[in-house]
Amino acid sequence: MKIVSVSPIFSVNDLAASIDFYRHALGFDLAWSRGQPPDIAAVCRDSVEIMLTQRAGAKPAGAAHVYLSVTGIDDYYAALEGAGVTIVVPIEDRPYGMRDFRIADPSGNEISIGQHMASAGEA
Repeated sequence: MKIVSVSPIFSVNDLAASIDFYRHALGFDLAWSRGQPPDIAAVCRDSVEIMLTQRAGAKPAGAAHVYLSVTGIDDYYAALEGAGVTIVVPIEDRPYGMRDFRIADPSGNEISIGQHMASAGEA
């Protein structure tokens, strides 16, 4: 048995607004949506998929937190800041070897975004 991926599921208050946020503010693409009107969808960027649900009985909106590892963190941070994305924790070098920050989506779900820092011996 081998686990090949993970797809967090975020409960959201407004599915259409959430899809818009992930597409336009964070640069994700809409992978699929289900229902009429849609009550669940997935957004993808590179090899990451995040599912968004507004289904009856879903957990309260804003109850999730995920950590994404990226490259080019400073440019991405500047783009998100310029787009007015809610920055929960500003970018900083952390003692655990990551340069990271945290944002919130319109429903209050949090996304930490980090990049490994090169150690003193690395080029």
